[in-house]
Amino acid sequence: MGGTVKPSVRRLVIDVEPLRADASFRRLWIGGALSSVGSRMTTFAVVLQVYQITGSSAAVGVVGLATLIPTLVVGLIGGSLADALDRRKLVLVTGSSMAVVSLLFAAQAFAGTERVWPLYVLTGLQSLLFAVDSPARRTFVPRLLSKELLPAGLTLQMLAFHVSVMVGPSLGGVLAAAGGVKLCYLIDSLTFLVALHAAFRLPPMRVEGVRSKPGIRSIWDGLTYVGRNRIVAGAMLSDLSATVLAMPFAILPALNSLRFGGSPSTLGLLNAAPAVGGVLAMSLSGPVGRSVRKGVWLLVAGALWGAALMCLGLTGRLWVALAVLAVAGAADATAVVLRGAIVQSSIPDEFRGRTTSIDFVVGAGGPHLGNFRGGVVASAATPSVSALTGGLSCVMAIALVALCFPALRRFGPPAEATTPGRHSGEESVPVGDQT
Repeated sequence: MGGTVKPSVRRLVIDVEPLRADASFRRLWIGGALSSVGSRMTTFAVVLQVYQITGSSAAVGVVGLATLIPTLVVGLIGGSLADALDRRKLVLVTGSSMAVVSLLFAAQAFAGTERVWPLYVLTGLQSLLFAVDSPARRTFVPRLLSKELLPAGLTLQMLAFHVSVMVGPSLGGVLAAAGGVKLCYLIDSLTFLVALHAAFRLPPMRVEGVRSKPGIRSIWDGLTYVGRNRIVAGAMLSDLSATVLAMPFAILPALNSLRFGGSPSTLGLLNAAPAVGGVLAMSLSGPVGRSVRKGVWLLVAGALWGAALMCLGLTGRLWVALAVLAVAGAADATAVVLRGAIVQSSIPDEFRGRTTSIDFVVGAGGPHLGNFRGGVVASAATPSVSALTGGLSCVMAIALVALCFPALRRFGPPAEATTPGRHSGEESVPVGDQT
């Protein structure tokens, strides 16, 4: 065999061609992966520091509010700015500002403060900046990669995200034990340098087409566009169907206590299982990137997420619970990649920032609402009932989306939009340093 890889295996494993094809994407991916690990370390460190200061789970819960509220309020404004300004310059400003906030986190840790309000303020400021940064940054990949390579590029980004979810908190725990949370904050600020270098090396990323003026009218035009685009609207509703109706993480502590002995280590396994499934799915994602009927597979992935959580509500065996959570994580990661490919392939560049910001708000807000729903139902009934009813309602909602949005079902080569970004037949234009 001489070290060669069988074609069937190559088609199964993740497609890394985007990393070879475009140096700018490669730098963005490396910088984004490192920065994501750093951000997860900071998230871990903030939660740990708040709990160390207060000893209160309620105080820890406020960290979630400090993250969510700026995201929901500013997210749509970020998309409006991304469709009006040079997106590269916008990301350089927001990325530099987030690095400064990480240094302020480190400064308060070195100062040994025993107050939590600076942590809440800095968390809110970081979330506000991220809500502006993320919609602009997400527009880069569709500009750098051809339509054929876009699903593979999004898959690589999703793999980096899930790896950061597993590695960031674990590394943060090791560093916090060795030298305190200040080490987590310092290293996070350093990872921004790699991400900023990658953005600095990009060419200007001005809007292609009609540039809008930032403001309420621009935001409203973006919302109206998404409402009229049946493919994009259906894709976003499929995500909301999964996250709002069937998010499981709020019920895992109670489920662990009632069914699996209540050990913290067991709870850790339950929380990590979806990320493990996501990493496995992205590592073996060749068929996802090459799939023809992406709309159908998006709906299938959403239904599989719901079905897996129904199984979680029915099982009393730990290994089965871990397995179905891993399946749910794999389905979720696959759905995110497919939704990103569908949305980015179905919009003109002049609406890309605003559409991406709406997708960002949906992706950020849905899980919080879903965990709230899950916790309320679990308290009123049982965690098992919450998982079972959530999974069942998710499957039913996905079926309704499939019925009401036939354009999403039919999305594939015959129905894909050809106006945004590069046309499939266009010659690739070199962007940035290709060495």
